[in-house]
Amino acid sequence: MIPGRLAQLPPSSFAKLAALLDPVTPGAEPVSLAVGDPKGGVPDFVARAIAGNAHLFGEYPPINGTKDWREAAAQWLSRRFELPKDAVDPEKHLLPLNGTREGLFLAPFIVTPDAKAGARPAILLPNPFYQCYAAAILASGAEPVFVPARAETGFLPDYVSLPKTILERAAAVYICSPSNPEGACASEEYWRELFALADRYDFTVFADECYADIYPAKPPVGALTARHKQSGGFEKLLTFHSLSKRSGLPGLRSGIVAGDAKLMATFRAFRNYAGPQVPVPIMAASAAAWRDEAHVVANRAAYAQKFEIAKRVLGNRAGFRLPEGGFFLWLDVGDGEAAALKLWREGGIRVLPGAYMGREIETGKLRTNPGFPYVRVALVSDLSTIEATLTKMGEILSEP
Repeated sequence: MIPGRLAQLPPSSFAKLAALLDPVTPGAEPVSLAVGDPKGGVPDFVARAIAGNAHLFGEYPPINGTKDWREAAAQWLSRRFELPKDAVDPEKHLLPLNGTREGLFLAPFIVTPDAKAGARPAILLPNPFYQCYAAAILASGAEPVFVPARAETGFLPDYVSLPKTILERAAAVYICSPSNPEGACASEEYWRELFALADRYDFTVFADECYADIYPAKPPVGALTARHKQSGGFEKLLTFHSLSKRSGLPGLRSGIVAGDAKLMATFRAFRNYAGPQVPVPIMAASAAAWRDEAHVVANRAAYAQKFEIAKRVLGNRAGFRLPEGGFFLWLDVGDGEAAALKLWREGGIRVLPGAYMGREIETGKLRTNPGFPYVRVALVSDLSTIEATLTKMGEILSEP
């Protein structure tokens, strides 16, 4: 166990899943739909860029990325989020990340004061949540405040309705859009209200938008877009983007943090202590990926096919709904843990109980965990595997 305040870290979702399923013999050859691990092909230009710059593995990479990477990243942000020309300054508004998780973990350290409103500062996060958020909050010394994201709130946390006493202590909030696990997208109105709250109570918005380029029809509204329309800048915003999801390149470990120029300067100085630089050949491949849209369109089309299969096979079961973005199904099966065990025991199908991504609102009462009724299903395998596995899943879930 990790000592001190980090002893409060939530247990790993996948460690809990292993403890649930591994002692049980699967009912068929195992198939995992539990992990959001994209399995698409690697674009040829990625390998060429790495090979063409391989000699630069012999140099320390710059903490703020290469000029070429900064320009490519700024151009993508401007293009994707329909920002005015020169709104994103590649020298002031962004940094490379060694995977988006690195930035999401480090962000609280640069905004968390010793105290706020005369008490321990708080950082708000959705419930269910990406485990990295809670770990980062606790490590920075802040108090995590878990805010339910349920169907009645559009599967997004209702920060606006929180008590003033909590909002006054808030140093930051995490918001994921499209959300993991639910696939919900923040509207422009949601962003506008959240930023108005940030201005009023002086906190920073951490917008985890790593699924922003995976959507069935309409591109999700981005935090940069909404903030710039509202204020003409990016104050009190850090947004995080990833090639792991956009390009199906999780092994590249490459992402972007962008936003408030003052916060970016502080972020740059803080990262210098740990030095999580992205190697120059990886930045060359990343720049090529941020510039190319063809592989992203193909990636999105492949996910659309998988969701069409899911709709056909599961459309009248388990509260099925198509997500607004991302590549997960969030299925209401009544008791996620029981359903996950049943699917494994009878069909060898591995899915993640929703409660393993959430936190009980009332201690000892499992059903108060907003994720309790759900399972998360990752549609990242090939089409034939998805169709066969979802068909079997539907049959098993239909059994008494």
